[in-house]
Amino acid sequence: MHFPFLRFIFIIICSIPACLKAQSPELRVNLLGYPANGPKKALLLDFSVTRYRYVLERSDGRRIPLRATPSGLKPWPPFKAVFTLDFSSVQDTGRCRILREDGQLASPWFRIGDQPPVHEEVIRFMQTQRCGYNPFLDRICHPYDGRSFYGPMPDSSYVDARGGWHDAGDQLKYLITGSNATARMMMAWEAFPDVFGDMANAWGRPGRNGLPDILDEAKWGLEWIHRLHPAPDQLIHQVADDRDHLGFKLPYNDSSNYGWGPNSFRAAYFATGKPQAMAIAARIWRNLPEGADFSPSCLTAARSLYLMGHVREGFQQGNSYGAPYRYNERTWADDMEWAAAELYATTGDSRFLQDAVHYARLVNTESWMERDSVAHYEMYPYVNMGHYALWKAGDSATRAMVIGFYRHNLERIEARARQNEYGVGHLFVWCSNNFAAAVATQALLYEQMTGDGRFRPMLQDHVNWLLGLNPWGTSMITGIPADGDHPIDVHMPDEYKHLQPGHITYWDDWADYSTNEPTMDGSADLIHLLAWLTSQR
Repeated sequence: MHFPFLRFIFIIICSIPACLKAQSPELRVNLLGYPANGPKKALLLDFSVTRYRYVLERSDGRRIPLRATPSGLKPWPPFKAVFTLDFSSVQDTGRCRILREDGQLASPWFRIGDQPPVHEEVIRFMQTQRCGYNPFLDRICHPYDGRSFYGPMPDSSYVDARGGWHDAGDQLKYLITGSNATARMMMAWEAFPDVFGDMANAWGRPGRNGLPDILDEAKWGLEWIHRLHPAPDQLIHQVADDRDHLGFKLPYNDSSNYGWGPNSFRAAYFATGKPQAMAIAARIWRNLPEGADFSPSCLTAARSLYLMGHVREGFQQGNSYGAPYRYNERTWADDMEWAAAELYATTGDSRFLQDAVHYARLVNTESWMERDSVAHYEMYPYVNMGHYALWKAGDSATRAMVIGFYRHNLERIEARARQNEYGVGHLFVWCSNNFAAAVATQALLYEQMTGDGRFRPMLQDHVNWLLGLNPWGTSMITGIPADGDHPIDVHMPDEYKHLQPGHITYWDDWADYSTNEPTMDGSADLIHLLAWLTSQR
């Protein structure tokens, strides 16, 4: 469930039959646009062999002829024919659209090169998801988090679990998603520090404070993780549970009741380690003016969290009060690899490097990319960032090993992607567009690791899918692009019913959270990819 004021979402695709067929051809493009020096394609979805010529029309009126090439693939319903319009050779920046020669069919306008910094909009969304103090509402919320369960103290003891982010439009808080979001934002900043701006203060309110907003947001998460780790052998992994799911409610007036009355204390569940974010923070903040105290405290937490995970290896599932679902993560060696690699990069202690190599070998190619189906959050996080972190720290043999793991995953996706006109190979399950972003991110990291651009077309195809080159012609990210078709969350009736392929369905409907849900961690993961797009200007 989610609130109408939330701005950013990853759309999740489910399987529901289509009921009405399209009657006219459709053009599909990346609504945001394409990097100037990368692959560029549009799709023509039709019902017969095309009888028309097409051009790339630029905003200054110039036209470049395009060839509509049959894809050779069986198109997804309701269309009977599909054609590719390739314009990769066009590298001049500017606004463009695809136009049929008679002017009766045109794509939306998009850009080649000169991409706007839309990653900053995702950071704005993270600010709206803050718990404790919400800068979007300018209100304090959930000041009583929380009361302990399964910890070393008596159940219902008070513990300070304030802060963090609301998870997915509801008001639960999970360490599994919050720690990943925190780490991924810091990794995005390390990869592309020059593209991030400073438009908000530490509270997320307008006004500069000398720190890029992405690091302000990461610090918000880090401070929460510190609270969840009050002693070397203690860790809270979840605050609140499915008792939260009572319909629409504002965070500062939460009617859920955990035994202490509405808008009061919430359950805080204890577990064992989830450590990767702290080592990255120690490395980043030791080079910042305010880092004299914060960096050492992060390193201390990173060491003790890692030790918890090392001594008691395994994964932690979410806690559910009554609902038959939860986060079902079933992997753990990838988290330990990531943590050990980051600790080595921060401390230089070779024992951590040895551990990271050990865990990397345990992980090997294990990934959702090797599977035809997965359970909800079973293979989380969606990209094994531990392999990338180890590549940065390891010797030539270690680098070759993890590169091989990444390549094997991407080849599996590539084989699936060749089977459809969109060129995508991610799974169509809950959180499917998180998987699409993961493919693009892993392909990007592989290219940075190797200099090999063989997966760049697949990278671009999955970015295209997220930004409009999909059966519905809509971006999967609310507000991006600002002038394009993107989720509004109030469409009634279904405006896409004539475009549903049958085996997958998208509804832009506020009541259908299985296909339209604002996810905090998915949005944070997306920042790295969007920052890369901005860097390609």
